[in-house]
Amino acid sequence: MVLFLLAWSPGHADQPVKYDREEALAISQAAEGNLVSDHLFRDRRGQNFKLSQLRGQPVVLSMIYTSCFHVCPMLTEHLSRAVGVAREALGEGSFAVVTIGFDAAVDTPERMRIFAGERNIDTDDWYFLSSDVATIQALSKELGFIFFPAPQGFEHLTQTTVLDSEGRVYRQVYGQKFPVPALVEPLKELVFHTPADASLLSEWLNDVLLFCTVYDPNSGRYRFDYSIFVGIFVGVLCLGAAGAFIIHLWKTSSG
Repeated sequence: MVLFLLAWSPGHADQPVKYDREEALAISQAAEGNLVSDHLFRDRRGQNFKLSQLRGQPVVLSMIYTSCFHVCPMLTEHLSRAVGVAREALGEGSFAVVTIGFDAAVDTPERMRIFAGERNIDTDDWYFLSSDVATIQALSKELGFIFFPAPQGFEHLTQTTVLDSEGRVYRQVYGQKFPVPALVEPLKELVFHTPADASLLSEWLNDVLLFCTVYDPNSGRYRFDYSIFVGIFVGVLCLGAAGAFIIHLWKTSSG
């Protein structure tokens, strides 16, 4: 499921209120630009962890609940594949990934550790975090992530959020099997963003990395597109030939 149609009205858990797809999407989209607060979590080892520890790099953030038997495992497994593609294209260590359990009563550090292990995710820059009810509710509001209890567990947005290096919501990605470029493209924009004081060479290199790394749907991977260099080379040759011709004419007329 991409978007749900029913949520519980705040403060009136026994009175459901309907959300249509557009309204639910609007709530999520309105969160873009929000600064995520420096909430306190615990990692899968039970150690304190704050999102501020990841400042300075983009962050891919997803919220799941560990007792989910279908959507959350599929979303996380697909996210793992997309992250692998992104790391191939952008480089190891270019961004971090955070998975947070929103079922605060159940999603303990141990449960998050098991959930990660079942997905074979054990990298230093992918964090599985737990917290209390108040923190989860506050974070969900900042992210535009809506969830509510249902007979089978929870209904929730299948939403993956990209945060920029300052911790602001930069892009929302929807679906348990979203198109890989939907995640990689905003990460490319953030990873290869050129600082204001960058040299011309750095700016040029970053532009090349941003615009020449293209997604190949046949392989499901990103590749470096060398056609731009072919075009530059041909252009330089044409300019050189034109310049030589002009110089030749000038020398001929001068003689």
